[in-house]
Amino acid sequence: MPLNADAIVVLGCRVLPSGRPAAPGARRAARAAEAYRDGVAPWVIASGGRRWGAQIEARVLAAELQRGGVPAHAILQDLWSLTTHENAIFSAALLRRAGARRAAIVTCSWHMARALQNFRDVGIDACGLPAPRVSEPMVARALQRGHEVVSTWLDARAMRRRRVLSESAAWLLDTARQGEP
Repeated sequence: MPLNADAIVVLGCRVLPSGRPAAPGARRAARAAEAYRDGVAPWVIASGGRRWGAQIEARVLAAELQRGGVPAHAILQDLWSLTTHENAIFSAALLRRAGARRAAIVTCSWHMARALQNFRDVGIDACGLPAPRVSEPMVARALQRGHEVVSTWLDARAMRRRRVLSESAAWLLDTARQGEP
């Protein structure tokens, strides 16, 4: 665990029809809340704009973080990102606005290498805080590895065009701060 970070960024994942996070998301939120309570960083970004029915990942994560003891004023939400590389781009915009340079990234261990690479590609000094691991069948692990290989390649392609998305992220944050529609 890092001794000090400017922020903790917890990456979103599937939300159940009940409005609660699926098990991996719940483990991520619990890990981020634990790190916050341990004083790793003064605030947490819940990152994920994907909709699952009527629920948005970041909002569900924020509620879980609050249940885990993180006060609402210490939680920022990235409601725009739909992929891991977008998590990095939009969270980086939030981090920069706050003057943050070092972030502790919370996600599943099988996803960590790609997540860290994406955050580093957008200029964030990122360290990993993996959510607790669970035993999974060999087939599930093989599918995760295959998914990560393909997604790493896709993220690298997308990151070559990140300037446009980074500009959009800055504009969205400026618009939100000014209270414009």
